[in-house]
This record gives sequence, C-alpha cells and structure tokens, in this order.
Amino acid sequence: MNDTDVSKQIQQMVRFIRQEAEEKANEISVSAEEEFQIEKLQLVEAEKKKVRQEYERKTKQVEVRKKIEYSVQLNASRIKVLQAQDDVVSGMKESASKALVKISGDKNNYKKLLKGLIVQSLVRLKEPSVLLRCREMDVSVVKSVVEDAKREYTEKAKVRTPNVTIDNVHLPPPPTHSDPHRPSCSGGVVLASEDGKIVCENTLDARLDVVFRQKLPEIRKQLFSKMGA
Repeated sequence: MNDTDVSKQIQQMVRFIRQEAEEKANEISVSAEEEFQIEKLQLVEAEKKKVRQEYERKTKQVEVRKKIEYSVQLNASRIKVLQAQDDVVSGMKESASKALVKISGDKNNYKKLLKGLIVQSLVRLKEPSVLLRCREMDVSVVKSVVEDAKREYTEKAKVRTPNVTIDNVHLPPPPTHSDPHRPSCSGGVVLASEDGKIVCENTLDARLDVVFRQKLPEIRKQLFSKMGA
C-alpha cells in the first residue's frame, strides 16, 4: 500500500469519526433540548401551581374575613334589636309600676285588697303566729281589716285563729319623682313566721314582678312576633 492509499484511508476514518461525533453531538443537543423543555415545563407548572395555591389561600382569607365581618355586624344588629326590645319591655313595667301607686288612692277598694292580701298570705304561711309588716301610712287600714282577714282565713283553712302581730318596722313609703332611686313600696303587706324563716312578700310591687316574669314570654310574643316574621 502506497502513501496515497494510506492517506485516503486516514481521511475516510477522519470523516467517519467526525460524522459520528457530529451525530452524537446532535443527539446530545436534541436530548438536552428535550430535557430543558421538560424541565422548563415542570418549572412553569410548579410556579403556576404556587400561584394558584396562593390565589386560593388569599381568596379563602378574604372569604373568612367577610364572614367574620358579617357575623360581627349581624351580632351587633341583634344586640341592638334585643336592647331596643328590652327598653320597650322595661318601659311597660315602669308604666305599670307608676299605675300601682294610684291603687292605694282608692280607699275602699284598697281596703278590700289589703284584706285579701292578708288572707292569701296566711293561707300560704299556715303558721299559728305571724308578723305582719306594712307601710306606715297603711297601719290604720290594716288594723281595721286584720280581724276580718283572720276570721276568713280560719274558715277557709279550718284551723285555729292565728295570732297576727303588726310590726313596728314599716315597709318603705311610695315612690316619688324627687328621689326615684330610694327604696319604695306601692302598697300591700309582707307576712313572716314568728321565727322569720318563712316569708310571704305580698306587696303590689312583688306581685307585679311575679306576674311580669310569668307573662314576659307572652308579652314579647305579642310585641315582637311580627319582627321575626
């Protein structure tokens, strides 16, 4: 083999190696591009996912804040409504309390009322000896009816006539506009057992409190049922 043939073979080998290298380089380049595109797509999707999650998180935060604000406003409104209702009910009771003062002004009817209250208290206590307390201004009226009240109680309860002692300590006087916060009593009586362990408070104010508590659900229903509809 001469030098020319050797040279040709070398050139062929060089071309073959170069071609192989170029093909391999192309394969590497294509593979790298594919990997790059895949990685880029994954990164983009990952970022998109982060953005979506962040958006959802902030959206939920906004919704939660809105719900909290709505709940706070709703509770505040309910409290205002309840306060307004309480003011109306309290106003009714105050008006009723003012009307009680006028009852003792009707002497004949008040005398009958006091007798009935004493009888009712004796029936409740069922004690042989009791202490009766009334307003100072009612002492004379109480004295005038206490014997009749004892007789009526004795007939009703079928017991011996009880001993009723009118207390020297008196219930407070009627309420006045000048000092509305001082203790007051619109009328009626308080009876207690001799040892003071059993007490029957039968004043007009106490009876109003009892009736008002009992009738409060009905009063609220009549006043405010249309508001809830």
